[in-house]
Amino acid sequence: MILVTGGTGLVGSHLLFKLVSSGESVRAIYRREKTLKRVKHVFSYFSDDHESLFNTIDWVETDINDIPRLQKAFINITHVYHCAAFVSFEPDKYHQLRKINIEGTANIVNLSISNSVKKLCYVSSIAAIGHHEDSEKLINEKTEWNPEDDNSVYAITKYGAELEVWRGTQEGLDAVIVNPGIILGAGYWKGGSSGNLFRRIHNGMRYYTGGIVGYVDVFDVVNAMIKLMKSDIKNENFILVSENLSFKSFQYNVAETLNVDPPKKEAKALLLNLAWRLDWLKHILFGTRRSLSKQAAKSAMSITKYDNSKLKNTLGFDFKPIDKSIEEICELYLKDLKAEEN
Repeated sequence: MILVTGGTGLVGSHLLFKLVSSGESVRAIYRREKTLKRVKHVFSYFSDDHESLFNTIDWVETDINDIPRLQKAFINITHVYHCAAFVSFEPDKYHQLRKINIEGTANIVNLSISNSVKKLCYVSSIAAIGHHEDSEKLINEKTEWNPEDDNSVYAITKYGAELEVWRGTQEGLDAVIVNPGIILGAGYWKGGSSGNLFRRIHNGMRYYTGGIVGYVDVFDVVNAMIKLMKSDIKNENFILVSENLSFKSFQYNVAETLNVDPPKKEAKALLLNLAWRLDWLKHILFGTRRSLSKQAAKSAMSITKYDNSKLKNTLGFDFKPIDKSIEEICELYLKDLKAEEN
């Protein structure tokens, strides 16, 4: 039986659909019952038989830091997809990020070892990959992480989580790690997922930034994970990026597909540096949540280009063009928006 953590998230829900559609026996973890509706909704995008597919999943209410319940979730498990994570770039969320991303991953690794799990797949991030001084040089799996860099709290904890997985491999656990770029997928239009970008662009965004980053379709992430788990490959990591695009290009493409006006002004370094300082001051004075950290502002301006050739060469993997991803996701967004208005 397969165990999926983070089953109610963007990657987890699409992974579950693929697994149960293929007839796999699957158990999944959830923390709050209301989040299960989102999984059903994602299933409904791709199947008229979504209810029966959803009902084949053995759902377990727990979280990755609840050891007693987690132990029960591991009964008869042979393979684990660890998708659960806390995504935040707010510096004051560091301890919460550590608790979920690092300690939670350590728990999954330890239980995988003690239950003789055959293989683990961990969903990390390109945030946990190092960067080059030369922005035009492609970043690959061997690019070294520099702990002295001004890394975001999210990046630090995802890197720490990877260390737990590598520690597990030294203790006999077979594992693979995937490092996706910005994951594009439908069904999660609010919160920290990429769906929120589509919603914000549709509602109107005034500014774009000059940075470049890697993007990937959620089904590319899911398909790569499944292929890696079914292969003999172990104890390696793979960058999952379809294309390196500027934030401007992405925003303009989405705006055009949604038939709305794209952002017209570039948020340059001076504006972004002023914005994160004002955001910090507002947080200090009024206790409001951070919406723009120093590291997030830096990322918005950074040019980071990723090399996806390892996965392509190892598995003969073909990535979906980002234009196609945007087209499909926009169609589903507008469909959901129309249903909401009615």
